[in-house]
Amino acid sequence: MYLKDFEVRWSDIDANRHLANSAYQNMMSHARMDFLTENGFTHQSLIKHNLGPVVFYEHVYYFKEVMPDDSLKVSTALKGLSDDGRFFQFEHNFYNQNGKNCARAIMLGSWINMKSRSITTLPENMLNMISEMEKTDDFTKLTKEDTRKYQQRPVDLETA
Repeated sequence: MYLKDFEVRWSDIDANRHLANSAYQNMMSHARMDFLTENGFTHQSLIKHNLGPVVFYEHVYYFKEVMPDDSLKVSTALKGLSDDGRFFQFEHNFYNQNGKNCARAIMLGSWINMKSRSITTLPENMLNMISEMEKTDDFTKLTKEDTRKYQQRPVDLETA
């Protein structure tokens, strides 16, 4: 299991004196990028292929408060992947210093071409690398329909 250690910093605490929502997102993003880097998705390889990761959504489920004196381990595993690598899903679990699972987060994302700013597939060598990453027990093949699963669409303000 891939685990990244974190200490709870003063700036991670919210008005209720527990870990702020934004801190969960920052920690899982950091853990995910370290996981990707360790599996060959380095900044240099992303630059070489004009790739950037984008997040479609992050769902966080809270089980137990994380307090200022706690330390955390955040796990990262691949939960889903499309055949062409265009869409990916990761699962993160947050464990306190006693090994208690305090939260779980599921994120869905894609790769964009940094020049065209459009969703793109992975080059074959990177698709092979991501296909070999540690997976969750309920790993699934993703399709474009999975990105529309929650049927959220923009609703713009009317202009006067």
